[in-house]
Amino acid sequence: MAERKVESLLASDARITLISPRSTARLTQLAEQRRILWLQRVFRQGDTAGSFLVISASGQEEVNRLVSEECKANNIPVNVVDDPQKCGFLVPAVLRRGDLVIAVSSGGASPLVARGIRDELADRYGPEYEQYLAYLAEARAETLRSIPDARRRRQVFERLSDGRLLRLIQGERMDEAKEWVKQCLLSP
Repeated sequence: MAERKVESLLASDARITLISPRSTARLTQLAEQRRILWLQRVFRQGDTAGSFLVISASGQEEVNRLVSEECKANNIPVNVVDDPQKCGFLVPAVLRRGDLVIAVSSGGASPLVARGIRDELADRYGPEYEQYLAYLAEARAETLRSIPDARRRRQVFERLSDGRLLRLIQGERMDEAKEWVKQCLLSP
């Protein structure tokens, strides 16, 4: 569990301190690469000082309680894995496709259900959405720059998002996709 949380935070360029007497092979590797700081010991009072947020994934009721209480006393957002009552915030299951970010939460009732729904959405919103949104972002910037009329801009945006561009990208017909974007920008 801790490994998954660390990987997710690293994707957001977080600076991470892991406090644990033991570690997984992957977390040990991240520490050796200096991507995370690993304090190879048990949690001590005061360890949360200066933290932006804290995630406690110890699996030990007493440690999780101490971490939660310390964070709450010091107004530090805390997430205690699998114990919503001790949390100050919940972490949704997140699907990322470039600029597309879909978050699913069960409100702490069942993280497994949230992950299952996220996985179902991953089938619906495949990796092609990264390229699709990149094309749309570029076309949007060009539209805003070159078309002063708001009604005309809206027409361009509607045409660009009508599904044709996505289908071209899904079919790996990139030259046609680029041409479609040009047509949308040029046609009245």
